[in-house]
Amino acid sequence: MQTSPLPHASPIPDDASLPEETLFSGKWLTLKKRGRWEYASRNNPGGAVIILAVTPDDKVIFVEQYRVSILANTIEMPAGLVGDLEGAEDEDVLLAAERALEEETGYACGRMEFVHEGPSSSGMSTEMIAFARAWDLKKVGKGGGDETENIIVHEVPRSEAGKWLFDRAAEGFSIDAKLFAGLWFIEHPEAHKR
Repeated sequence: MQTSPLPHASPIPDDASLPEETLFSGKWLTLKKRGRWEYASRNNPGGAVIILAVTPDDKVIFVEQYRVSILANTIEMPAGLVGDLEGAEDEDVLLAAERALEEETGYACGRMEFVHEGPSSSGMSTEMIAFARAWDLKKVGKGGGDETENIIVHEVPRSEAGKWLFDRAAEGFSIDAKLFAGLWFIEHPEAHKR
């Protein structure tokens, strides 16, 4: 085992420095292996962004869609890939957030603010997900996603959002656990100020 350069960090496994192998490469994902570790890697360079959006009347915006990978309807916050459009591979995370917010929900924002970034599932993917807070929302369209999506938009009073999510879970919806981190960020805007 190698020692991590970070204080109080766990040791680095010996096979972490072995060469990376590509097991399969698709349009959006690549399956890779390093030593005994197998993981997925996004083919777009920028990862993804989750948008924390609250309407002027204090409602949190959630989106509902069917996800084939888990064969279930999900409740999520608006989100999008960063740098996934041809010719915009170097897209800024906040521009991607603005684009995804409008595509999925029909809302534009006056200001988009970076909140935090971290791994989506550090044991199985290299993907990094950013959270961005949308401020000063204004309805400019119907939303619903692009031509490949069938998104339903939900606006839920902020004070009832946690209960609403658990109620949807009881109905059989898959609830992305990152939603609860998103709600915490909404309730604690001072925590992410640098």
